[in-house]
Amino acid sequence: MPKLTYISDLSGSGKPLVWLRSEIKTPPLPRKARVELGYRLRLLQKGLLLAMPHCRPMIAIGKSCYELRLRDAGTNWRLVFRVDEDAVIVVGLFRKTSPSATGRLIAVSRRRLSEYDAAGKG
Repeated sequence: MPKLTYISDLSGSGKPLVWLRSEIKTPPLPRKARVELGYRLRLLQKGLLLAMPHCRPMIAIGKSCYELRLRDAGTNWRLVFRVDEDAVIVVGLFRKTSPSATGRLIAVSRRRLSEYDAAGKG
């Protein structure tokens, strides 16, 4: 069973965010970075898909999977998510440490989404 952190309900004003892991709070992200990432997530909730340089597909994880890209004070962050018909599923927030996605990040993301799907989407 996946660890469901919380579901953000927008009272009909967009898709809810379903957080499987991680939260955007300090630590690790400072306020400015949380605001920027929150703004981008809100756009996704409204049904907009973002493009490079802010977002890119993560085909290695699965269909409709993406990463939001954020640079903050010399640190690169990636928020991995999947866009479902009824929600935006946030898989996790990771500090980027290598030029390409690591096998571990891909495996962890696939496992979390698989567990979520097996549990009947919450």
